[in-house]
Amino acid sequence: MVELVLPNDANTMGNVLGGRVLHWMDLAAAIVAHRHCRTEAVTASMDEVSFLAPIRVGQLAVVTARMTYVGRTSMEIRVDVQSEDLMSGERRQTSTAYLTFVAVDKGGLPTNVPPLLYETEDEKREARAAEARRAKRLGDRSLDMSPRESQQR
Repeated sequence: MVELVLPNDANTMGNVLGGRVLHWMDLAAAIVAHRHCRTEAVTASMDEVSFLAPIRVGQLAVVTARMTYVGRTSMEIRVDVQSEDLMSGERRQTSTAYLTFVAVDKGGLPTNVPPLLYETEDEKREARAAEARRAKRLGDRSLDMSPRESQQR
């Protein structure tokens, strides 16, 4: 996706609002999730969000997303955002995040998704890193539950 950053997207310093960037990231990841599972998918989490550099009014925000991992009902998508100067064409990495989506059926219940075929060593390495992020998320979630809720899971 490519977005032109306009004044209504920006704060008083002329930089795009972080919430706007998160919105664009969520949209790009949703498209990837829906294309993969061909059913409804909902955002379950957003991990490791980094804002590395600002995007200024008048620049482009170039948003790319790719599937990194697929579980039984969940999918992790990496989203990268770059700024692009319209005059020079120079690009700069500005944001990165990992989003997890869950495929749901018409009743809103989780449903199985097709597997992801990893072809390169980089894809396999990224899938292992995604599994580690998933385990951490699930571990963090069980810490938020009472012991009884944790056992019921």
